[in-house]
Amino acid sequence: MTGHRTTVFYASTLFGAMSLAAAIDDGRFGSGRRVLIVSSNTAVPEVTTPLDRTPGFAALRARFGEVHSWNELIAPLHPSDWRARVIEVPMLERLIRSHLALGEVDELVLESIAVPPARTIARLVRDCPITVYSDGLMSYGPTRDPLPAEIFHRIVRLLHLDLVPGLTPLLLSEYGVAASALPEAAFPPVVREVATTASGLPQGRAMILGQYLSALDLLTPEEEAVLHESMLRALAARGHTGVVFKPHPAAGPGHARRLRDVARSLDVRLAVVGESVPAEVCFAALRPELVVGCFSTALVTARRFFGLPVASFGTGPVLERLTPYENSNRVPVTIVDALLPRLSPDGSLAEPPEVDLPALVRAVGYCMRAEAYPGLRPATLDFDPRYFRRRRLEALGLAVAARPTALARLRGRLRSAL
Repeated sequence: MTGHRTTVFYASTLFGAMSLAAAIDDGRFGSGRRVLIVSSNTAVPEVTTPLDRTPGFAALRARFGEVHSWNELIAPLHPSDWRARVIEVPMLERLIRSHLALGEVDELVLESIAVPPARTIARLVRDCPITVYSDGLMSYGPTRDPLPAEIFHRIVRLLHLDLVPGLTPLLLSEYGVAASALPEAAFPPVVREVATTASGLPQGRAMILGQYLSALDLLTPEEEAVLHESMLRALAARGHTGVVFKPHPAAGPGHARRLRDVARSLDVRLAVVGESVPAEVCFAALRPELVVGCFSTALVTARRFFGLPVASFGTGPVLERLTPYENSNRVPVTIVDALLPRLSPDGSLAEPPEVDLPALVRAVGYCMRAEAYPGLRPATLDFDPRYFRRRRLEALGLAVAARPTALARLRGRLRSAL
């Protein structure tokens, strides 16, 4: 790799930027000019602190020669909504290359390639290979949407954090893209570097992770508030008197306000972490005794990279609610539900039943997008109704092997008794 190499990166979160920094430190991109495009994809970006203006980004800034805002470039359009029309692509490509003084680009590095703004950027910065880096547990699931040939033919690799050892990402595998895991030791030093910029972090021996599930239409706002309250009550039942709440950056202040009221009634000190502080920074700085969440990727990073005790809460109802079956959150929920201890409302912890996780994830991935992954069709598997829907199995010709539901078992016993 020569010193004249130009690599264009894109990131929308500090977690993504930290992942890029870990890959750069690991030598995955070599030397040369590094241009970073950042965007805020929240519902109202104008009221959200831009990624490159958060305190934590200062620790990562030196790894990039230039930083540009996608929001400012396409304002007043929203990054998640705007797509260039086919007839506009050549003109907009010239304008963007000129505005960013790109010249020849050797590599484009993107997250969430299936959706804008990453997909839009890929269409406007053409004629170069694409590296995709994963956005957490979703990398273990199928590609969210089919990609046009003009994009998937350019993708040369998938870089990902090794969040679940022994599990291989399905993302982009239908296009023959090889997955490459960053070494376990690459990520924590970057997090500790960012943690040095986080001053005045609140204290607490347990931590709740918010995900803004209502924005994903997985729960109603009221149900999500009740979910957080139930987590807090369960932690109080375990004897925790100091709890840190890490809300999702896009969730707004409503959840925290309501949770504070519940904490007062439980005589629990509740501290809320600022929106610009990644959960991983809290793990490194606070070392909580227990981290609780629904199915956040941060649950796995807490356990994998920081050795912290973690527990899931509420995955069962989410698995029941997920529609359609192809919902891209299905694999993350499945992994967390099948892998991590479960916290009960009474404060007790229980390990999930033993399962062949790689086989389960492959089978779920097949059921989500059978046409894209025919080689994943399971020959034999105990189709637990917690993870598989009978109607889906019937449509794929797999229902014969499916485990009967509780209702079906009850009907069978009744018939036997008659």
